[in-house]
Parts: sequence; C-alpha cells; structure tokens
Amino acid sequence: MKLRKLVCALIAALFALQTFQFSARADEGMWPFNNVPRAEIKKKYGFDVTDEWLRKVQLASVRFNSGGSGSFVSPNGLVLTNYHIVEDIVNQVSTPEKDLAKEGFVARNATDEIKAPSLELNVLMSIEDVTTRVNGAVKTGTSDADAFAARRKEIAAIEAESTKATSLRSDVITLYQGGQYNLYRYKKYTDVRLVFVPEFQAAFFGGDPDNFNFPRFNIDMALVRVYENDQPVHPTSYFKWSTTGAKEGDLAFVIGNPGSTSRLFTVAHLQELRDNSIPIILRLLERREAMLKKYMSMGEEQTRRAQNDLNSIQNSLKVYRGRIAGLKDKALLDRKQREEDALRKSIADDPNRQKMYGDAWDAIAKAHRDYPSYIKERRIFDLAGGFNTVLFDYARTLVRLAAENAKPNGDRLPEYTDARRASLELTLYSTAPIHDDFEKLKLADSLGFMVELLGADHPLVKQVLNGKTPEARATELIDGTKLKDVDYRKKLAAGGANAIESSTDPMIVVARMIDAKARELRKRYENEVTGVERANYAKIAHARFDTEGTKLYPDATFTLRLSYGAVKGYTENGKRITPFTTLGGLYDRAGKFKQEFPYNLPPRWMEKKSAVNLSTPFNFITTDDIIGGNSGSPTINKNGELIGLIFDGNIQSLVGDYIYDESVNRAISVDVRAMTEVLRKVFDANQIADELTKG
Repeated sequence: MKLRKLVCALIAALFALQTFQFSARADEGMWPFNNVPRAEIKKKYGFDVTDEWLRKVQLASVRFNSGGSGSFVSPNGLVLTNYHIVEDIVNQVSTPEKDLAKEGFVARNATDEIKAPSLELNVLMSIEDVTTRVNGAVKTGTSDADAFAARRKEIAAIEAESTKATSLRSDVITLYQGGQYNLYRYKKYTDVRLVFVPEFQAAFFGGDPDNFNFPRFNIDMALVRVYENDQPVHPTSYFKWSTTGAKEGDLAFVIGNPGSTSRLFTVAHLQELRDNSIPIILRLLERREAMLKKYMSMGEEQTRRAQNDLNSIQNSLKVYRGRIAGLKDKALLDRKQREEDALRKSIADDPNRQKMYGDAWDAIAKAHRDYPSYIKERRIFDLAGGFNTVLFDYARTLVRLAAENAKPNGDRLPEYTDARRASLELTLYSTAPIHDDFEKLKLADSLGFMVELLGADHPLVKQVLNGKTPEARATELIDGTKLKDVDYRKKLAAGGANAIESSTDPMIVVARMIDAKARELRKRYENEVTGVERANYAKIAHARFDTEGTKLYPDATFTLRLSYGAVKGYTENGKRITPFTTLGGLYDRAGKFKQEFPYNLPPRWMEKKSAVNLSTPFNFITTDDIIGGNSGSPTINKNGELIGLIFDGNIQSLVGDYIYDESVNRAISVDVRAMTEVLRKVFDANQIADELTKG
C-alpha cells in the first residue's frame, strides 16, 4: 500500500507539472540502432553520434539469454554483467560444500574458470528492415487471424533463409506493435565461463527493502569469459575501462536490451492489464513468494537453492505492484486518454486518414474486452502457470518438438522453427542440477494455484490431479519421471512422435494431456488478440509516423537499444538526492543497521575495510531511460569508455512501462571506480583488474 501511494503521488505531480507530446522529449527513449536521434543528442549535449561510434558500441554489447545485457570489456573475451543476471549459473555450479553465492568466486587463472551450463550470449551484427516483405505476404481482405498466420509463415521463411545464408542467429522483431518488422542477426556464443562474482550479500546489499531505491550500495557485478573452439574470443570491439569515471552533468549512454514496455498501448489495452492480467500475475507471484519462504525455512541448503528464485519473485512483485498502482492512478490514464483523443480527432478530421486508421482503437478494445473470458485458463495451461517445474518445461518441449517437426518449417510454432532449434536444444539438454524436494514443492504450489484459479470441478483440473491432492500428485509426477536424465531427454527427442506417443513417463503424459487445450488457448489468443493488435497497432503507428516520422521510438522488445542522459540527482519529498554514493557510505549503512540482515556485510569486506579507499564513488544515477532487461547494460561516456554498470532503477521508474519523466526517473549504475577498487582491495583480484584497466 505504501508503494502504491508513493507511485500515485509521483504520477499526480508529474501530470500536474508537464504536458507530454506523442514523441520523445528530453532524455526519453530506448532507441534502436537504426533510428538513433542524433540531432537531439547533438542539440542537447553537443556530441555527434557517428556511424563509426555506433558500430563500435554495437559490437561491444552483448545479450544474455537469461534475460539481461552485458558487454565485452577486454580484448580477451571478458564480459561484464550483473551478479543477478548470472545468479542462476552461480547456484547451478555451487554445491553445499562450496557455495559461491555465500563465498564469492575469483578465477585466478584460466583453469579455474567454470563452464556455465545452458548460457547463450548474442552479439548484434546487423539490422535489416523486412516490413515490406512481411506485410506483402498478407492478401487484401484477409482477416486479422489469417493475416497474422501469413506474416508468421513469412517471418519463419525470412529467418530460415538468413540463418542458412549467414550462419547467424536470425530473429524477425515486431516493432511499434506491428508497424514495422526488422531482421536482427546475431553472432551466438555458447561456451561461457564464470570468472568473478562477489558474494550475493554484497551484490544485493540492502535486499528487498533497498530494491528500487536510492541511495544504493551494491556491487552487483559479474565477469564471464566467452570462448570459441576452446579459446578465448577476441571481440571486434570492447569497452575500455575508464580510470576517471564520471562526474555530475556528464553525458552518459546506456546500451542494452530492455525487455518490454507498453507506452504505445491504447487506453482499453491498459485498462485490461489493470483489471485482469496484472492481478492474476500478482496472485501467482504472491503464492510463489510464500512457497519459497516456506522452503527456505527448512534449512541452509534449501535457502541456497531457492534464494535466486525468491529474489526474482520479490523483484517482480515490486515491479507489478508499481505498475498496477500507476494504472489505478487517474492522472496517468487521463493523460493517456487525452493523447489518444487528440490523435483520433486529427485522424477523423481527414476522411482518407479516417478510412485507413479510424477503426483501430475500437478493434483493440473489443479484443481486450473479450480476453477475460479465457484469461485464467490461458494462464494455467498455455502459459503453464499451473506447472511450475523445469521437468514439465522439458516435457512440454519434447511433446511439441515431436509434433512440430512433422510440419513444414513455416507452419511451426516460432520457437520450434529451424532458425531457433539450436537455442531450444541448449535449454532442453541443460545439465543444471535438479532437486526433487524443491521441484515437488514448486509443482504442488502451482497445482494448488490451478485449483484456486479454475476450481476443483474443472474437467481438465480433475484429469491432471487424477483424484489426488496437489501435493500427492506433485510427488507422484516428480518421483516417476525420468526427465531428470539428459540422455533420456535426448533419446525421447530422437525417437520423435512414436517415442512421445508411446511414452508412459508421467510428466510426458501430463504434457500430452493438456497440450490440445493449451494450443487451443494459444491459437485463440493469437487470433483474437495478437492478430488484431498487429493489424490495428500498425494502423496507429502509421498514423503517428505521418506526423512524427522517426521521432517516435518503438516499445522495448529485448533487442539492442541506446538510451542517453546525464549524471544527475533529483528531488524526493523535498530532499535533494545527490547522484553518487561511496564505499564509505556502504560501511556506514551496514553500521547503522548493526550489521543485521539484509544490511550485513560478508566477513571479507569487514576484514579488508582498512585497505579500501572509502571515498571511492560506488553507485550513481543518470537520466537514461531503462526498463527490465537493461540489467547488466554498460553505462558509457561519449568516448565509448565504460563508466558504470546498470543494475536497477529508482522507485519512480516503476511506472516506466507506461511513461517517462526526466525530473525523477533514474537509472542506477555501479561505478567503474568501485568495481576496480573492490577487485583489487577486497578480492585481491589484481590480475583481473589489470586485464580490465590495461587491456
């Protein structure tokens, strides 16, 4: 409730002070690399963004398949990202005897580096506009559903052709909710090895209470090294490590892969999120939080296994609570409604534009008005909200892989096309450890959520539970499945449809059992919602292009974007928030709370305190526009030097999914000077620090 009141108050103040235009203002925008607002950057900051500068920055940037960003920071393949982007890897390579999350990790030489299971890194090589070809596959007069299918088939063909011709990962990305389609080609790396992580407690100092707040005192960093043919990669470009860092007022760029935003959504679409989609997600997250806390209360080893999941869930809870608070604030939706009304009026004043674009809003409203009638079933069966275990994920992938392989490439679900196969198999054949007791608890909880959401009398719920309680059924499924064995998963995949259809593995049986219903719900959603959105958001986008041209940036799509801004403080509740914290401030904050969790520092940090320069800048804030997915993004100066590492936003940024306000929205980075100081003085990792600072 406190969070909601704060966010609502901030939104009210924002709209009382400012009138927003459709296009970006100030430092707003997550800009694709083929549409960077060079003139605006030049005008405000006096810096010329050249093609050469952009190319170097692009090739130095990295995307993690685990959902974050990173960057090359040495000529020998070192990649910098956040601890929380690789925390699952840290957990997977840890043991009860050697808990890297508790102890931290430094590879003193190449032989110490630890291979990360199932991790894929992508470097963007090129972008090509394929809008004309994708839309050209749609015949005049085609329904929205058939148009969606035609576009998807053409997209699969484009991706397959590109992959075959270039050997690069090739993804067609939908921009402006359907206004444009761009082909992104990536160099892919799958041999990634852990080089350095601090202790979890240092990376996430302050825990959930400090999350999305500032001042902050986190060393949320990690280093991995990328290999190819068993040799360290020598990247085409990397970010040189700044020795001087940044000062207040300096221009700062953030280069990363923001996950998704909803800034171009219609009011009707936002209202559906507020009233239906987000409340269901919150119910699911709240159940999982309680379940994880219960598991962690069982002991130290259970805590080690579940800590990463709890961090993620609590982070998501804070994000979604912030979003729904924003959407329940009248000022935000009133602002969105005025923008929408203004655009619709400008269209209605021109008969030709009205004919082309005028019906788009009503079509989207209808799609989202009908969606709640099947939203709960879709969450459980299509989105697997009722089956929270990696073993079900494997089962569903195997069941669908067998079915999709029998289809022409263009008719398959996108994740099963030839262009995506290697990435799919990397996940399917992961060697990450599986803990039966943890999987049983997760599955039992999600089966309970299924009963809560759909009712015990739902026919498919009864079939899944087979007369048992969620706990008993989860135990039966986890104990009975052989999918924990990688070789068994490979054998089933190789056996194709016959092996899947004849399998008596209980997890495969359940995946088969719900697959028809899950596919039905997915198809309905794609036909009635996604297809309608693609057709009608495209109309809205083109209507805006008519007046704004390239000044309109697309919503985030987990693809490489550039944000720009400045190192700058802000005012909160009448108090001036300065842009930098220091390492000394970290020790002061720990002392203020008497070293009690989550403000306790690991023993190493206390032992090394006398060696640390306490005046070293630690965390800092900028006006760069970021969102989830930007975690691990490099913060760089105009010379292309690394000055920081994005790891969070402030509390005011929680409504950044829908709006941006330069006066209070802030991106939070770990300062490059703190990373150097910590490597040298706290971890005695001088060899790594030398590689970063000397190349």
